Amino acid sequence: MGTLPILQERFDALSCGVIVPTYNNDHSLRAFLTELVTYTRNIIVINDGSTDTTNEILKDFEFLDIVSHDTNRGKGVALKTGFRRAGDKAYEYAITIDSDGQHYPADLEKFLVELENRKTGDPELLLVGDRNMSQAGIPGQSSKGNRFSSFWYLVVTAQELKDTQSGYRLYPVRLINSLRLITWKFELEIEVLVKSAWKKVEVKNIPIRVHYDPGERVTHFRPFWDIVRIVFLYIYFVLISFFYIHPRNKYREFKQKGISRFFREDIIRDQDSPQRKAAAIALGIFVGISPFWGLHTLLVFTLAALLKLNKAIAFLFSNISIPPFIPIILYLSYQLGNFFIGNGFDWQLNLENFDSGKDLFIGLTQYLIGSIVLAIISAALTWIMFYCLFCFLKPKQPANN
Repeated sequence: MGTLPILQERFDALSCGVIVPTYNNDHSLRAFLTELVTYTRNIIVINDGSTDTTNEILKDFEFLDIVSHDTNRGKGVALKTGFRRAGDKAYEYAITIDSDGQHYPADLEKFLVELENRKTGDPELLLVGDRNMSQAGIPGQSSKGNRFSSFWYLVVTAQELKDTQSGYRLYPVRLINSLRLITWKFELEIEVLVKSAWKKVEVKNIPIRVHYDPGERVTHFRPFWDIVRIVFLYIYFVLISFFYIHPRNKYREFKQKGISRFFREDIIRDQDSPQRKAAAIALGIFVGISPFWGLHTLLVFTLAALLKLNKAIAFLFSNISIPPFIPIILYLSYQLGNFFIGNGFDWQLNLENFDSGKDLFIGLTQYLIGSIVLAIISAALTWIMFYCLFCFLKPKQPANN
């Protein structure tokens, strides 16, 4: 025990520790901890009310910082206990690693390298191990669940992660302890990612190795109830992000840059092709004119994520449905609807024509049909106009000598 662990000096220099939440993993715990301590002794073990032989195993590792819960309270609570303990020990960063044998302690160095490469003034950093869920041997259920989570993470944060469910991560301790976290089981790891991204933390994947052995691995993930909680958590995040976070961030960015600079930097100089930039604008116009009032922000960010278009551009142009354009949009939608159901145009649009519930229903139907038609026509014309504009303004490539 007197030999200095392989990475100890680097862990100390970075004020970094390791948090190991464990619950009834006695089949793998001893071998896992035996290997882990060869890399660092900055280890906090959270025994989350284990009922197997975990307590007996941990007696051989009493030189580590061990915190025990009297009863099983869930992985999220165990992690929060670990983060508080890491804060008490003045760790600036904490790497969480599962004790079921799927993660390799040797990959700890990959997280340290990322920390060591940070420069003064860089945003705070949160790293998530990327298990390469497409490789052979990954359970299909895990791969599908990760794709579902990664998609909705993209929708609510406008950031892309390949793996959002890996438990092998590096967290900034003070920031995590400052978050108001409301979940207590597996979904806490998603909650932390989303709320950190909203705080402008740099959240990114780094490649790690993973070992899945169906004969040895013990998982406490309950497919039905844990998935239900994750779904409800994302519903909550969708509502918060679409009606507050996204609009607030885009408004701040637009206000800070001004319309001229925003157009130059975020639209003209965007790396997308002219076709895709024009498509993002056309999408915004289509959604802004569509009859789904109150849901425009939700629709534009969801569709932009699905189509992999520039969300900032699409959101900006979806705001066409603001005064003084609203009366014009409503009027043209009604007229187009009236025309497409075979009644021609009613330019006078007298309110006396709506003297019964049937008339109101017919008028609403005309508006809904006309607004979709208007949205499609406007989006198509917008795409053509901006495609030509972007082709004309496209920066010329320097000639090769």
